[in-house]
Parts: sequence; structure tokens; C-alpha cells
Amino acid sequence: GRLEGQTMTLDEMADRQKRQLESLDKLQSSLDAMKRRAGGSAGGTLVGIVSGIFEKAITAAFPSLSAGLEKEKWLKINPTTDAKFGDYQCNSAMMIHKFLKDSGDTSCKAPRDVSVKILECLGQTEVFTKTEIAGPGFINAHLDPQWVAKQFAKILKDGPSAPVADPQNIVVDFSSPNIAKEMHVGHLRSTIIGESICRVLEFCGHKVSRINHVGDWGTQFGMLINHLRTAYPDFNETPPNISDLTGFYKEAKKRFDEDEAFKKAAQLSVVTLQSGDEFSLKCWKTLCDVSRIQFKMVYDRLECAGLVEQGESFYNSRIPPIVKELTDMGLIEASDGAQIIHCGRQIPLMAVKSDGGFGYDSTDLAAVKYRIKDMASNRVIYVTDAGQSEHFEMIFIAAKKAGWCSEETRLDHVPFGLVLGDDKKKFKTRSGEVTKLVDLLDEAVLRVRAVLQDRMNTEGSTTQMTAEDLEHAARCIGYGCVKYADLRQHRIGDYQFSYDKMLDLKGNTAIYLMYSYARISSISNKAGVKKGDLATLLPSVAHPKEYALCMHILKFPEIVERVADWLLPHLICEFLYDAAEKFNEFYRECHVVGDAQQNQRLVICEGTAAVMKKGMFLLGITPLNKI
Repeated sequence: GRLEGQTMTLDEMADRQKRQLESLDKLQSSLDAMKRRAGGSAGGTLVGIVSGIFEKAITAAFPSLSAGLEKEKWLKINPTTDAKFGDYQCNSAMMIHKFLKDSGDTSCKAPRDVSVKILECLGQTEVFTKTEIAGPGFINAHLDPQWVAKQFAKILKDGPSAPVADPQNIVVDFSSPNIAKEMHVGHLRSTIIGESICRVLEFCGHKVSRINHVGDWGTQFGMLINHLRTAYPDFNETPPNISDLTGFYKEAKKRFDEDEAFKKAAQLSVVTLQSGDEFSLKCWKTLCDVSRIQFKMVYDRLECAGLVEQGESFYNSRIPPIVKELTDMGLIEASDGAQIIHCGRQIPLMAVKSDGGFGYDSTDLAAVKYRIKDMASNRVIYVTDAGQSEHFEMIFIAAKKAGWCSEETRLDHVPFGLVLGDDKKKFKTRSGEVTKLVDLLDEAVLRVRAVLQDRMNTEGSTTQMTAEDLEHAARCIGYGCVKYADLRQHRIGDYQFSYDKMLDLKGNTAIYLMYSYARISSISNKAGVKKGDLATLLPSVAHPKEYALCMHILKFPEIVERVADWLLPHLICEFLYDAAEKFNEFYRECHVVGDAQQNQRLVICEGTAAVMKKGMFLLGITPLNKI
């Protein structure tokens, strides 16, 4: 189980958050390099296609360049900030000029001369209508609107395209609640963010294993088993109905804290459980089964399927051989009776505790090796609260020191901030309890149902639904709003949970996007045109608003590529919100139904709807064709 080891104060969290945001900004700057690596093929991203054309021209103009300087340094392609300068800008000339000068090549007196040479080697291409040199040597490239229209028309034929990527085996460890405890809002963030990351990676063609690292082992089980044994002595014949897990846990904890004899017996129960005692294992299994039923209620609501449980107990037998392996390598040293691994941080990793037991660190060492070696993963991703960043930094360092990772293995920690209540403190119920996840999700559905019911009851309302449709819509919108409110934030930041904000029809919310999508979906029906009739048409891109919307929608694979790399789902939320806004601008200025350009504009509507639907799916949101 994750999220229980968090002992940081809010100030410490804020400080860590600031440092993480700074390091993310540094990482963000190498994003262009990642985008270009995927470029060059017609099935790639727009920026990739443009980069491929310029790369060819640059290497033809300066053959010595690629051997003397990494591509990331000299291939610099960015979207322009102003449409009057075209669509993309090549900013390579300055770096290439410096490289030539440092190499003693004086053939180009200034960066502009470099740009002239690049353009001479560019040759004819159907992608650009115009290229021009600006300022000290930037090259502005204007895409051919006909080429843009052809790219957009492919969306109707083939569906939204994913970025080109080499398929990998990827493990994503997320959700990870604790047995015999209710899931709370911290688990909500891990589950929503983790599921979205899995969907993005699968869309990119990777094989993804969703792993649920549940807390199903450890000292608390001695306390719970002893409580079960003593409070329900006829447990074997009539097993108790422990549907209220929180209550059961609290009863056991109270006895553990107040009754010394109970505490001693509980500590002994841990040992008997770990030695494989039959009765203890039966109690343990009962607690696990009851918990799974509770977890399933949450996962069903969140449409989170395919999570494979590999809890802490899964690694029990794997820990001793790993401790031996690390000891033989000389990575473990004795300290005050414990066996530790130094990873360059203030606190070392505890491979074996001073009492000879194994803890959180031991389990994660076994888990990271199992995932890299036994599951043959190219990449392992952990989605937990920011309070555990240092723990995972050390686990990754230890895995590298042990030689478990190859050069290509990538280990990522995906930290996230806290969920805050109206008082800007950790989210809790009025009585100070941590809110049960099921209650929180059901409340969102309840509120949406009331809003939809009100609309249906308003005089002259066109919103009419059957009871079944109303229930389906309330669930899709309610759960969608909770997910979007979480995902639209930069995950490292804390965010304030507010039903009123997440159900705001005019803000950057799921309900606004879902209404926009339903509206766009209905336009073809209004025009009485079948989608099949649009399959061979190109969109109209003559009006600036048509062109701007088509260009935005065509950048979807770039956004997906970025999220797959940096694991920041809020970028999809930003893309979808901008798509809805750009569509509204287009719809205001470009008449669709009944216009001479009707069907060409319906192509834009259908392409936009298809990409928005896919984007919402990647966030775990089910859009509705009619609200």
C-alpha cells in the first residue's frame, strides 16, 4: 500500500513541490528534442514532419554537422507565436554558425548565410507554400493549406492518430490502497492519474501492465488478526460481516493502544502469520477479500479495469535472495543492527530492519527488480504522493547500483500534491474523518442528477430523458467532473476539491467539454448529412478560424507524445479546453448548416468531435452524444 508513509508537514510539502516544479521546468526544456526524435515520418506529428524536412536540408547543406554535434543541439523547430510569421520556425542557424566558426569553417559569415544554404537544399515539398528568412537568421515556414486539409481529412478516414513510438513493455504502479482500510482521496488522485497515464501509453502502442501494490502485509495484520480472533471466537463457523472496514480497524487500533496484553499478543500474531500459521492465514485472507469488494466499488465507478494485484505479500519470498545478492555485491552495510544501503541521501534505504524484519524499503527493492527482470519492462512508473519522492529516488539509485537496469531502462516517479478542502487544509468530512471515496463519487452523481432533473423540469426545456438515460448521464458527467477537476491541475500542485467549481458549466470543467462535444456531435444530424458522405471530402481551410481550428486539432498527437514522455495529463485537458474554445470561435464566424461550404465545414466538426472524444477517453471520461 502507498500513501501511508507520508509524515511531511505542509511546509515541507510546499518546499519539495517548489523544487520538483523547478526540476520539471528543466526537463520540459528538453522536450523539443524528444519531439524531434519521433519526427520525420508522415505518420508522425506535425512538428515531426516539419523537423524531418529541415533535418534533410541541414545535413545536405552541412554534412560535417551530424558527426560533430548532437542533433538536439542543431535541429530547433518550434511553432510560431504569431500566425503572420507562418506556422513553424527553424531556429537552427545560430547554433550551426557557432559550430562552423568553432571548427574553423568561415564559409558562412553570419547566421543568415547558414539559413540561405539550408533553403537552397530544401528543394520542392508539398508541405510548405512559402519559407522566408527573418531577423538574425530564423526561417519561417508556412504550411500549404491544401496539405493541412489533406492531413485533417485523414482523421475522418482513420480516426485520431497516435504518435509514432517503438512499442515497449511498461509497468504502471498506481492506486495501491491498504487492506482493511477505506480508500481515501489520496488514493483517488493516484487511481485517476495512473489510469489516464495507462490509457495514453496504450494509445501510443505500448503493452501496459497495471499493477496494484496493495498494503496486504506488515505489523498492522497482527493487530487485526488478534482482534478478529478474540472479538469473534466462532470466526470459523460464523465469519463476521466486516463490511464497515474503518470501524473494524478503529476497534482493533483502540485495543492495541490501550491494552498492553492485547498489544503483546498482536505482536506475536505477526510472527505466527509470517511463519504460515493456518488460522492466521485464514483471518488474513478474510480481511483481504472484504477489502477487495470495497476497492471494486471504487474501481467500477472510475472505470478502472485490468488492475492486477501484486501486493506487499507477493514479494515476501523474493526479499531474502535480494538481500543476499546486494550483500554479495558489497552494497549493504551493517548499522546499529540494521542492514542499510547508502544512496547519497540523508537517510539510507533499510534493506533489513534492526529487529531482523523487512519493511517498505525491502519490499520496493524486491518489486523494482521483479518488474525490470521478471516482467521484462523497459519502463516502470510509480504514481504516488509527492511525500515519497525521496524514497523512490533511492530505490532507483539502488536498482542502478545493483545493475538491474540497462541503459535503456527508464524508472519514473509520478508525484502528486494533496487534495484540499474549502479551508485549504487536507480534505476531510465535517466530523474530521477522511472522506470515503465511494461517498465522494456518489455525491457528485447526486448533484449532477439534480441539475439535469431541474433542466428537464424547466418550462420549454428541450432536455428530455428516460429515467435510465438520466442515470447514465448523471454517472458519466459526475464521475467525469471529479476526474477532470483532478487531472486539469498540474499534478505536483495541491488542489482544492469543490463540487461547485467542478460542475460549473462555463469554466474549464468536464461538464463544459461534454456539452461542447454533444453540441459538435449534433451538427451533422441537424444538417441531415450522414458521416459516410463526408469521408472523401477535404475540410474548408480558407477562413482564418477554420485554419486555426484544423491546425490545433492536428497537434493532438504531439500532445499525446508529450504526456507519454512527461506523464503530465493536464496537457490533454488544456488541449481539449482550447479545442472547445477554438471550435466556438469557428462556429460563431463560419456558418455551417445551410451554407455553401456546409459539408466541408461538417468535416471540421466531425474531425474535432473525433479527437475530443479520444482525448476525453484518455482522461477516463465517457462523453455523451446528447445531454
